[in-house]
Amino acid sequence: MNSSGSSFWSSGSVPLIDAEVLSSIITVASDIALVVSRRGKVLSVLINPNETSFGKLSHWEDRPLTDFLTRESRPKIEAVMEAMEKGEVPSRSVELNHSDNAVWEFPIRYSFHPFGSDGSFLMLGRDLRPIAETQQQLVQAQMSLEQGYEARREFDARYRLLLRTVRDCIVFVSVNDGKIKDLNDPAAALLQSTREDLIGASFAQEFRDKRREEFTEALINAAISETSTGVDVQSRRGRQRVVITPQVFRAAGERILICRLTTAEESATRFDNLSNNLASVFEKGSDAIVFTSVTGMIEACNDAFLDLVDAAHAVDVRGRGLADFLGRGQIDMSVLVENARRTGQMRMYSTKLLNDFGAKTPVEMSVTFIEDRSEPTLGFIIRDISRVDAMRKAPLQTSEESSRNVMELVGSATLKEIVSETTDVVEKMCIETAVSLTRNNRVAAAEMLGLSRQSLYVKLRKYGLLNKDGDSDGE
Repeated sequence: MNSSGSSFWSSGSVPLIDAEVLSSIITVASDIALVVSRRGKVLSVLINPNETSFGKLSHWEDRPLTDFLTRESRPKIEAVMEAMEKGEVPSRSVELNHSDNAVWEFPIRYSFHPFGSDGSFLMLGRDLRPIAETQQQLVQAQMSLEQGYEARREFDARYRLLLRTVRDCIVFVSVNDGKIKDLNDPAAALLQSTREDLIGASFAQEFRDKRREEFTEALINAAISETSTGVDVQSRRGRQRVVITPQVFRAAGERILICRLTTAEESATRFDNLSNNLASVFEKGSDAIVFTSVTGMIEACNDAFLDLVDAAHAVDVRGRGLADFLGRGQIDMSVLVENARRTGQMRMYSTKLLNDFGAKTPVEMSVTFIEDRSEPTLGFIIRDISRVDAMRKAPLQTSEESSRNVMELVGSATLKEIVSETTDVVEKMCIETAVSLTRNNRVAAAEMLGLSRQSLYVKLRKYGLLNKDGDSDGE
């Protein structure tokens, strides 16, 4: 007996295999098996019971195999049949693509074996989908790695450029060991050293009488505190008072402190100037400025707001709801507050401001959600646009582009159809905007547009917007 065991198979020790047993062996040994006559007709189709994706292929039997192959696969099977006719058994597998009402997405790899004395042969097929899917996953993983690498390079370039061009003194410090991970040139100059010498050095050693553990803990406490104004220290080399304003973030599983360094004199000057400038804008600005609680209760306002609502003193409006002075009341307030709390701010919201006597003034409002404190606040800037609104309503010449777009319709439609079409476009845009601003609140959107709820419902159905944001009415 040799190593291949061929003497066993040729010694006559192998019993004859029952047809059903042979069929079972073939189906288990392959994903799909075909018995094909020497003329190319499919005599039998056997499917592995574990492969349900092939479906039922019994209709292949008694039909030419080429009927179920794609055009590029037919020459391959014809070459195999010619070789089998000459008594040559193909030593290599052949990949064939099947087509049965639709082209199969993945090929089948077949091996060929003589089967019987009438020239028929057995095709044992292996589904290549698992291999193809694995290859696709590898390709996608490689593409993701390349995209991640390119994104990392782009991020590094932006980071280096930002660090080099920013004028503030910036230092990155590791929370784990308190060492400087990176800094820019202004920070190195403030510490009277070079960037190369400071990277990897202990940050605490750059200041007088600071131990690493206590200093790092003080920076972390200042970073997470809502009221901290920074950490006052004295530089070791220049004996200069420095204020460190830290923020903490996590990157790649490591906590990092980003510290902005300013001299005590610079910090005081900057803070005083900014406070004075903001106070002057609040008191003397032409636009109304109002600060409210998150529920919309007025906490502070400037004289410009008092002028808009014809109030004599700030005490007359303080403690009242800003919704009392809005044209659509709580609907306007809800739209402003919800959008500000969701995105941090909202700009250019048009409405009307009411005074206690019922007079209306067209305004545009911007709101900012201020949450860096224990009790969040809403800041509103309100601009009187009554003059601008009047100019908008005045007849203006249309732009060349708009005129050209309308002129192109002339000749292809009647005047009535052109006017109707352009009106529908504007109407649809207005409805979409109102639904978006009110976050699909149909009642609020209808009141904002001056429509009844039923009219809005009809128009939503007309423009196919009824199910755009879900079936809920959002009430």
